[in-house]
Amino acid sequence: MAIPMALGIVSPPSSALTAASVLALISLSILGLLETRGIHLKYSKFFNASSSSISSKVPSRVGMFLLYTPAFLVGVASFCLFPDGGSRFLLLKSAITIHFFKRIFEVGFIHIYSGHMALDSTIIISVSYFFVSLSLIYTQILNQQLPEPSIDLKYPGTALFLVGIGGNFYHHCLLSKLRAKGGRDYKIPKGGLFELVVCPHYLFEILGFMGISLISQTLYSFSVTLGFALYLVCRSYVTRGWYMSKFEDFPKEIRAIIPYVF
Repeated sequence: MAIPMALGIVSPPSSALTAASVLALISLSILGLLETRGIHLKYSKFFNASSSSISSKVPSRVGMFLLYTPAFLVGVASFCLFPDGGSRFLLLKSAITIHFFKRIFEVGFIHIYSGHMALDSTIIISVSYFFVSLSLIYTQILNQQLPEPSIDLKYPGTALFLVGIGGNFYHHCLLSKLRAKGGRDYKIPKGGLFELVVCPHYLFEILGFMGISLISQTLYSFSVTLGFALYLVCRSYVTRGWYMSKFEDFPKEIRAIIPYVF
């Protein structure tokens, strides 16, 4: 985390923000490590990974709405509570709100669900997204009192964010076409970067969060992005293993998340 500060691309953080940044990175990294150890957040393919421990569950569509709505409302509220703040703050609020609005739109109109989510996993993810959305906005407010970074990356960050959400949306649409309404069977995804990796939607989600980091240019935003990236890399790794165990004809050359690399 010292690299962004050394390069002059983040505002100098306070001790409290530095501690929050470290905590966010460690927490998300632990979730990723647990995925590789078989301790999954129980949704999608991994809902039944340890069914005996699931005491409460909700329909997947309901669970997904619960995941994203609180974080989206934080973004909407930020426009009402903090109408000023300059172009960087406006771009950050917009990016957060658009990101979670897109996810809610996909839940309602794109994705096809047939299963359930564990209630405890739903709560963990929902609270995490809510806290990340809130803290990204709050730390930006605190950083408005600090000098601007010597290198301004908010506009390249906006472009990268748009690439990220666009690529994520496109591959979610491809996934939605794999299953007929009411169907429960999984298929090997085809099209787009699915020809090279199992989870291109995760790759573009990481790019979207990288864009938010460049818009914000705070140590906390870079820490959150790195933490999310580590979690999604781990989740993609176990997802590739799941496909290989379920489909004998799964192409071995398809990587997890980074084409030709991992």
